Amino acid sequence: MPGIDQSSTFALGDRDVKRLGYGAMQLAGPGVFGPPRDHAAALAVLREAVASGVDHIDTSDFYGPHVTNQLIREALAPYPDKLVIVTKIGAQRGQDGSWNPAFSPEALTRAVHDNLRNLGLDVLDVVNLRLMFSVHGPAEGSLEAPLTVLADLQRKGLVRHIGLSNVTPTQLAEGRRIARIVCVQNQYNLAHRGDDALIDALARDGIAYVPFFPLGGFTPLQSSTLSDVAARLGATPMQVALAWLLRRAPNILLIPGTSSVAHLRENLAADKLHLPDDSLKALDSIAGAGSA
Repeated sequence: MPGIDQSSTFALGDRDVKRLGYGAMQLAGPGVFGPPRDHAAALAVLREAVASGVDHIDTSDFYGPHVTNQLIREALAPYPDKLVIVTKIGAQRGQDGSWNPAFSPEALTRAVHDNLRNLGLDVLDVVNLRLMFSVHGPAEGSLEAPLTVLADLQRKGLVRHIGLSNVTPTQLAEGRRIARIVCVQNQYNLAHRGDDALIDALARDGIAYVPFFPLGGFTPLQSSTLSDVAARLGATPMQVALAWLLRRAPNILLIPGTSSVAHLRENLAADKLHLPDDSLKALDSIAGAGSA
């Protein structure tokens, strides 16, 4: 793995952002549904993130639904000039908290307007189209119809830049024939490395890759190797996982989420964590061993 400046920036649309951002998903209630357990604490995390230099926040109006966007607006509006807010559309929540596809032109258009209203914006910086052909991961299927709707909303001035989430390389290629794609947001971490080739290809084209679930998400990665490396370095497993991702490729932007100011500060310290060669070799071995 080459020596990459972990604290550098990378282009996201027409802006250069710091590579370590913040994901707002965990600010909603349990299961990303309903209000936060502690409203004041959620506002404090958002304000601390921006005060600490975070200039890239990831959210969606289907988190809650509406909850995280409303919290972001309450905590941060009027927004700092350098802050880039990235949202996503393509899903909606059932009354039972289920995640359901929402690909019709009406649903996509409504989602963009919901994001604008709840964030208090006139235009969205970046909108990711979240594909829902499978809830378990990327699955093939044409994205032409929904992406054409999003591209039309971009032409109308409601969206500055477009990204894709939960996509295959085939879908990315199809998408790039329809609109300029500025980022891809897929699951990727130490043990889940199916996008290795895609990350490198995107880096060559100057497109950001934003991995979600850096420690496994709803089913956390259980790795004695990761824990051992963290113990040797005097760091947390999350810090080590984030530092590894920052070293993996220069186009990786991170959006670790937390509802705790203390955990936020720990996460943001990951860009200062040096991973020695022996630690990198041990961490790289996790992908081949599964849950080591």
